[in-house]
Amino acid sequence: MENLIAPLIAAPLLGAAVLLLGGRRLDRVGHWVGTLLSATSFVFGLILFADLLGKDAEHRTLTQHLWTWISVGSFQADVTFRLDQLSMTFVLLITGVGSLIHLYSVGYMEHDERRRRFFGYLNLFLAAMLLLVLADNYLLLYVGWEGVGLASYLLIGFWQHKPSAATAAKKAFLVNRVGDMGLSIAIMLMFTTFGSFAFGPVLSHTGDTSEGKLTAIGLMLLLAACGKSAQVPLQSWLGDAMEGPTPVSALIHAATMVTAGVYLIVRSGAVFNAAPDAQLAVTVVGAVTLLFGAIVGCAKDDIKKALAGSTMSQIGYMVLAAGLGPIGYVFAIMHLVTHGFFKAGLFLGAGSVMHGMNDEVDMRRYGGLRKYMPVTFITFGLGYLAIIGFPGLSGFFSKDKIIEAAFAKGGTEGWILGGAALLGAAITAFYMTRVMLMTFFGEERWRNQPTRSPQAPSAEPAAEHRGEHAEPHPHESPKVMTIPMIVLAVGSVFGGAFFSIGDRFLHWLEPVTGHSEGDSPLSAAAVTGATMVCLVIGVAIAWAQYGRKPVPVVAPRGSLLTRAARRDLLQDDFNHVVLVRGGEHLTRSLVYVDHTLVDGVVNGTAAGFGGLSGRLRRLQNGFARSYAVSMFGGAALLVAATLLMRAV
Repeated sequence: MENLIAPLIAAPLLGAAVLLLGGRRLDRVGHWVGTLLSATSFVFGLILFADLLGKDAEHRTLTQHLWTWISVGSFQADVTFRLDQLSMTFVLLITGVGSLIHLYSVGYMEHDERRRRFFGYLNLFLAAMLLLVLADNYLLLYVGWEGVGLASYLLIGFWQHKPSAATAAKKAFLVNRVGDMGLSIAIMLMFTTFGSFAFGPVLSHTGDTSEGKLTAIGLMLLLAACGKSAQVPLQSWLGDAMEGPTPVSALIHAATMVTAGVYLIVRSGAVFNAAPDAQLAVTVVGAVTLLFGAIVGCAKDDIKKALAGSTMSQIGYMVLAAGLGPIGYVFAIMHLVTHGFFKAGLFLGAGSVMHGMNDEVDMRRYGGLRKYMPVTFITFGLGYLAIIGFPGLSGFFSKDKIIEAAFAKGGTEGWILGGAALLGAAITAFYMTRVMLMTFFGEERWRNQPTRSPQAPSAEPAAEHRGEHAEPHPHESPKVMTIPMIVLAVGSVFGGAFFSIGDRFLHWLEPVTGHSEGDSPLSAAAVTGATMVCLVIGVAIAWAQYGRKPVPVVAPRGSLLTRAARRDLLQDDFNHVVLVRGGEHLTRSLVYVDHTLVDGVVNGTAAGFGGLSGRLRRLQNGFARSYAVSMFGGAALLVAATLLMRAV
């Protein structure tokens, strides 16, 4: 069965090659070709999953060696794939949710003249992410890591005729390069420390290495994860990435790019387990980001950017759990999978709303849409209930486990992390209830509203191709879009319970990630009760503010915190002042030092020798009489010196 691992990656890679190189002759069928090859990869994944289920837990690791990539002295890099319980989980998520997003895109991108290219990029994204999670060594993982960065750049900037989209793509690409430097440095440190960068030698010999070296490797891996998973301080690209088509947002936020950092940390668990300082840094980053993203999501009127803040926060939960070590590894991946269902459903639901609203993204111009889009309302609503942790739905099982694991860390650290996770749950309930109320309830604020001016934030440009009127005419999306939403809604409802029955997900991953219970000062019932109280408080505050009162079409000025949250808590301002302005000042200082000191020394030396040579050249003027006088003067000096020495 291990021979199916390579075809698993090859199917979407073939789709990308055919669609991007096949030319316009494929325009009519390219979207179905891309969807079929994505689904083919999912079928291969199901076959391999069934094969793993038939094996004992200790034998559920398949490897496939294709060829030796680089061999120079002791440096050897192989193209070898590794399929175990952890990578299998990601394979099913990537190909399953990815195929549903492909199917949804058939309807969503129907009127885009570059639809074939779009599906080629989607296939490339899936192939790169599959390579990332199936690689058997960090160098091959790095190839997939960079492939994901390239695909995200192409898809975020797909509508490059929009300056905002082109800028967002460049921003995502550049911010991720900072994280990529962390991964490249970590790989170099691994090779110098272990003599290899394959998972086996690195992860099995951490006990023979100094804690300092492991801490350095762990911090570099964390930097890489911060870039891909949009964690503080490399989170600024995620909101701008909403400039891409909505299916891209669903793919990035649910099945591919932002999950890569969580995978990297959990896969490298042996490194972090042996480096407590690096592990602590992971938990701090996760806790800060889950609150950071939640606060940002509270103030966004753009439905996609509100969901982007939500993604940042939910990935923060996963990173927090991953930083807890064996207490939280399983629950980080469990929440990642359930999040894949409900976040993909939420983004596709947002795209469905935009599809029926002339691509309007401002929730203040929505309202009352539940009776016009019943399927979208129900599926989006189930995703909403799942993400806030409503009892019985998927988020209830996965997020509550993370909160329990945070308290199980023990001591002051456990109380701080657990408190942050509970606060995040309350804020999540608030901002997601706000999204539901502003979109599907209340008065119909989209009626008789003036058309946006050209200076207003631009929406997705498909409406101009559909020839729709200025005033929206809300309607349900076609079945090719609603069917994937329904499937994801089913996963949002039942996924968590399915994984939790008999602790089947824990037993599935434990041979790879390990697991320990920790020592929680609170019982599971107490944590669940506290979480429910936070949920009710968040929903109640949102209802009081947006359910009982009319929602103004123009956002009020708001408090200082609200204004800061609208500007992403000033993250771009901070980056501009510290990095851009700081870089400019540093560059000017270096130029000044170069011109005054370096060039001064060089030019001064040259000028000194030039002046000296100019004076010496006067002695060589070409006149015989001058040379005769010089010779006579020299002879006179010699005679005088000789006489003086004899007199003495």
